[in-house]
Amino acid sequence: MTGQTPAEMLARLTDAEKVSLTAGADAWTTRAVDRVGVPAVRVGDGPHGVRRPQEGSALSMFDSHPATCFPTASALGSSWDPALVREVGEALGKEAAGHGIGVLLGPGVNLKRTPVGGRNFEYFSEDPHLSSRIGAAWVGGVQSTGVGASLKHFAANNTEQRRYGIEAVVDERALRELYLASFEHIVVTERPATVMAAYNRLNGPHCTENAWLLNGVLRGEWGFEGVVVSDWGAAWDRTASVPAGNDLAMPGLGRRDDRYVQRALTSGRLPQAALDASVLRILELAARYGHAPDDGEVDLEAHHDLARRAAAAGTVLLKNDGVLPIAAGSRVAVIGAMGEEPRYQGAGSSHVVPTQVDTLLQALTEALGDSAVSYAPGYDRGHDRATPAQLAQARVTALAADVAVVVVGLPETFETEGVDREHLRLPASHDELVETVRAANPRTIVVLQNGSPVELPWAASVPAIVEGYLGGQASGSAMADVLLGAVEPGGRLAETFPVHYDDHPVAVLPNGPATIEYRESLYVGYRWFDSAGEAVAFPFGHGLSYTSFSWSEAAVTVGEGLDEVEVRLTVTNTGSRSGSEVVQVYVHDPESTLFRPEQELRAFEKVVLDPGESAEVVLRLDRRAFSAWDAAVHAWVLEPGEFQVRLGRSSRDIVRRATVQLGGAGELGAAGEPGGARDDREPPAHRDPLPYREPSRAIGFPATAFGALLGRTRPGNRAARQGRFTLDTSIRDMQEARVGRLLLRFATSRAIATLGAPAGAAADAVAGDVVSQFTFRMIPTVSGGIVGRRAARRLLGIVNLLARLDRSF
Repeated sequence: MTGQTPAEMLARLTDAEKVSLTAGADAWTTRAVDRVGVPAVRVGDGPHGVRRPQEGSALSMFDSHPATCFPTASALGSSWDPALVREVGEALGKEAAGHGIGVLLGPGVNLKRTPVGGRNFEYFSEDPHLSSRIGAAWVGGVQSTGVGASLKHFAANNTEQRRYGIEAVVDERALRELYLASFEHIVVTERPATVMAAYNRLNGPHCTENAWLLNGVLRGEWGFEGVVVSDWGAAWDRTASVPAGNDLAMPGLGRRDDRYVQRALTSGRLPQAALDASVLRILELAARYGHAPDDGEVDLEAHHDLARRAAAAGTVLLKNDGVLPIAAGSRVAVIGAMGEEPRYQGAGSSHVVPTQVDTLLQALTEALGDSAVSYAPGYDRGHDRATPAQLAQARVTALAADVAVVVVGLPETFETEGVDREHLRLPASHDELVETVRAANPRTIVVLQNGSPVELPWAASVPAIVEGYLGGQASGSAMADVLLGAVEPGGRLAETFPVHYDDHPVAVLPNGPATIEYRESLYVGYRWFDSAGEAVAFPFGHGLSYTSFSWSEAAVTVGEGLDEVEVRLTVTNTGSRSGSEVVQVYVHDPESTLFRPEQELRAFEKVVLDPGESAEVVLRLDRRAFSAWDAAVHAWVLEPGEFQVRLGRSSRDIVRRATVQLGGAGELGAAGEPGGARDDREPPAHRDPLPYREPSRAIGFPATAFGALLGRTRPGNRAARQGRFTLDTSIRDMQEARVGRLLLRFATSRAIATLGAPAGAAADAVAGDVVSQFTFRMIPTVSGGIVGRRAARRLLGIVNLLARLDRSF
């Protein structure tokens, strides 16, 4: 930009130029206005690595410039280490700048409401406190380099099924205490350059057209001053989305759409003030990020080393009966094709072309020597298949080794953006391989490569299980470091591992076709399992160490205002190795007029100590940590009384408890600041339906109870009738009509060609599943703007006409 301020620039723009700035110039850049010196801003994916497509392949997810593939968010979240995540953010920012990218599209901080979420690998945790603190570190790291961040996907975007048109129906408390809280801390403390509005509808309107969400909460309550950008294709009509607070439609519906918006401006249907406010924010974004900072050469080797360190820090030792670390001089069998061809990143828009890839087989061979390491594939990497010959070879290889390392996990076709999983099982061939190797060699170590929880039916019979998640391009060497004891397995679970998927409350709740009801309300993840007393495979916060720690001198004190608490304790490494410990602080409210989960994470601290070393850990809980959102007064309320502060190594391993008495009657403002006085009338003893006061698997969360909690009529949840399809009807819900089946086949073939997906029956099937989620709102985007809004509506009319004719025969 020139020396003019954004406000001065705004005054020089014509209305046509203003309108043009509110939609992208193409898939990855904003509109420039050369006449007045407004530069374009280049944006780019993604959360765990920079993806800048090669020239001529704008929408390809596979043909991009090489960049460091860091561990995915599932692994970074399990590090419980904001300082380390900030380092990763800084490295991502430097690489983004090196590619000319001004705004990096991340991080994703949506909560893992259900373990089958197809995009869970891209999110940090099931808990909003942990997710927001790790997310804040990521944003702070990226933006310290002069590159902006794009916090996504706002809000309640927790399913991939029908994600473009589904309505998330969420009660006010769950929305405030969980799904918005995961964003709130980051917005308030780090001020991300942009916030990305999600595809889904939220309690009625699409998020891009939800004025309560964008203008009310995000800007009005949290003070966000940056640009709200739509997820790609989520903004259908700028005359509705701009006044609601969505400034920038990406990539836009083509330049012809500008004329439609200009006519709305002329007629007054689009208020001039709303357009000017959005354009001013876009100009401010362009002034700051229109020219990516140039810090010289990027040290890719140093970034690879950082990726290796981060992967080890997020590796969770789930179980160890003494077989780890592997003793020096051991003969090691690596069994499982993922040991040679790893799954190290997610599938979808976050796909990164790595600068290099370390495999576990390669890393162990380099560390131990060729003669000490043997290998057997055990199963077909691309399919759920293990032949008798492969299993026989695995058995022989395991018998000849001192230690067998079985590498299993979820292939790319099992979890991907665009499709939720149907279960938590590993491929049957992977389970069969584990059983085969365990029978041959009792010293069996199972290494997992997956982006989200899996069922482990053999967990009790193997001595060691290591969760590597999707650890990025250096995951192989990082895992070798952990297995050999060169480094500590530094991770703790940021999500609960159920024994079976059916144990999870969401498993039995309806998912579509029109709505997805968050009937479980606050009972997400450990909040459910701990409150209902349900057994889990591995609890939230769990992770073992190669050393041991003692906690002593624990003290919990209340501040002078009777609404703040300080926790102090001394952590000592009592073992013979360096290691890390994560102190987790949970709050339990034994008596409340509002239902509350058994306990909720409110603070944590990770400490790394040498043998014999001690460190004092100090954690502070403000009044928000003890408060609940009261839907009756639409505010945070701290009910005076007794609270229990719990110090634990996981949600199921509580080491210390302390009871505190808190006062401070009154409400908190929406962002946690003290608010006005509370109504003096005594509230009723219980204000919530029984299933929420006493959660149990037997009762579940009936629709009637959820309706009472919601406080309004639940919206209908029926599929559109054949021939009455709407802009929000997914293609998958058109399959009863012959034209719907033809549309799916055509769209799938075009998507495979456009996205550049690898060929193969499995990949084609996944592409079909992804495309089946499309709605007609997405057609302008997936067609590259060739089909605009008016043409998309006409095409929908034709499809409905053909569908009605199909029904008449």
